[in-house]
Amino acid sequence: MSQRTEIRSHITHLECSLSGEPCGHELPHRLNPKNGKPYLARYDLAAAAETMTKESMAEREPNMWRYREVMPVVDPANIVTLGEGFTPLRQAGRLGKHLGMSDLLIKDEGVNPTGSFKARGLSAAVSKALELKQMKLTMPSAGNAAGAMSAYAAAAGMEAHVYMPKDAPIANQIECVAYGADLNLVDGFITDAGRISGEAAEEHGLFDVSTLKEPYRAEGKKTMGYEIVEQLRFEVPDVVIYPTGGGTGIVGIWKALDEMEQLGWIGSERPRMVCVQAEGCAPLVTAYNKGEEFADPFPNPKTLAAGMRVPAAVGDFLVIRAVRESGGTALTVTDDQMVDSVRDMSSFEGIFPAPEGGATLSALQLLLDSGEIGKDERVVLLNTGSAVKYLDVLGPALGL
Repeated sequence: MSQRTEIRSHITHLECSLSGEPCGHELPHRLNPKNGKPYLARYDLAAAAETMTKESMAEREPNMWRYREVMPVVDPANIVTLGEGFTPLRQAGRLGKHLGMSDLLIKDEGVNPTGSFKARGLSAAVSKALELKQMKLTMPSAGNAAGAMSAYAAAAGMEAHVYMPKDAPIANQIECVAYGADLNLVDGFITDAGRISGEAAEEHGLFDVSTLKEPYRAEGKKTMGYEIVEQLRFEVPDVVIYPTGGGTGIVGIWKALDEMEQLGWIGSERPRMVCVQAEGCAPLVTAYNKGEEFADPFPNPKTLAAGMRVPAAVGDFLVIRAVRESGGTALTVTDDQMVDSVRDMSSFEGIFPAPEGGATLSALQLLLDSGEIGKDERVVLLNTGSAVKYLDVLGPALGL
């Protein structure tokens, strides 16, 4: 019998991220109807710790389902996987030397199935939807999430309905059609696509797996946090720089750190979480700088980084809370800075990052210049996807 079938989930319930109100995980849930805030999955971590030891991890399968005890799928037969996760944590020696740094690392999510970190969240969400017998899925997406949802729905034999802004990268549009999804292009932004997707869900009985509007995409994303710590031999880096649109990755990584402390993997130490957004779409940075807990919608969002063109995030307070509690910061970078960083990361390290991944390097350079990050610190950059998905916008930006 495989390890995946021997190891069981210790999920116990869902919990409202704002009020703490519990509810069961056995039925489909989206936002808490009382306050419109996300639910988060909770586990019996004492029970999980009995099998999820540091020593046991070395023999487990090299994908994100190695963390089955703290994943939400109860029956392993419902896991829909394409081999996502356990991506490389690369020592960026040449780029680090260029910046005068001794310990710079890049977590390269571009090697995931469908080319981005979205594979993690959608593997978890589609798997749990299958377990809950939700066979008709819908979602709004700026690009990569739609491709991932379409791929996992295809693997599970589910219907996939995608609502995507017309200016989303052509590669994402093509892959959705290839995977057999029902692709609907929308005039407007991701928020407009979200509204139309929600209307379709109500009208046609579809299950909407929008970012943080269901509890389980965050569970897939949190595995990035588990992997970083495990790949660093159960040590915590000083800083994690994360490109932020909807912010599920920061929410997930922060959640993973708390879980790992309860599992006995780490102590109370935490990395400083850095939220980087595009100058042309920065609702979370704006709220952070104002000292606010919730973010107002960003007017007229514009950036070539499609994944960061999210003018309103339902988990805004969770991202801002993680940044503040960690002693981190939030800042913006320009599209030109992102493109320069795409070129630098590619030419120094052989990693061809999406513009969002480039944004992390741009942010690092600004924080080194300001002294907020020291050159002797261990810093992890999250490259969330492959630039191959963005050739239609990167080509002209790179002068081709």
